[in-house]
Amino acid sequence: MDQLWNPSIPWWHLAIRSLIVYVFVLLLLRVGGKRQVGQLNVAQFVALLLISNAVQNSMNGGDNSVTGGLISAVVLIILSFFCAFLTYHSKDWENFIQGSPTLLIHHGRLLHNNLRAELLSVRELKVLLRKQGVHDISDIEEAVLESDGFISVIRKNDRHDEGQPHAPAIDDCPPMDS
Repeated sequence: MDQLWNPSIPWWHLAIRSLIVYVFVLLLLRVGGKRQVGQLNVAQFVALLLISNAVQNSMNGGDNSVTGGLISAVVLIILSFFCAFLTYHSKDWENFIQGSPTLLIHHGRLLHNNLRAELLSVRELKVLLRKQGVHDISDIEEAVLESDGFISVIRKNDRHDEGQPHAPAIDDCPPMDS
């Protein structure tokens, strides 16, 4: 029963190990690109599952106690909160941790250099667009690969006519008071 609750290594070892693994996996996924998170194919999903299994022992140092697992979980939640705090308060940290959006289609034309930079084939893009009900690329005003890996689409017929009033863009809206 003692092994159930008493970690076999000091608690701060678990905390440091969790910190190192969290930062490493975060950077690894960041380097892997936006699609790693938002649009996983089967091979990428398997790799993500195997990464979590591969880093488990480096995080817990062989400790299988409940306390050790709880310490690691608390450290991971704190780190997640800290990253959310940084990205909320700093555009630079937001771009570093989450990345920035990439324009893929502009005025109905594919931006092949941007597709290439994101390792996204035209075929894959068309599949993702069809899932949003878009069947013709020329109908798209803009398509953006967001930093979360999903694609936002603005259709040409969604634009407002010059003479009609229109809602302000999201970036033009004043911040909400809490």
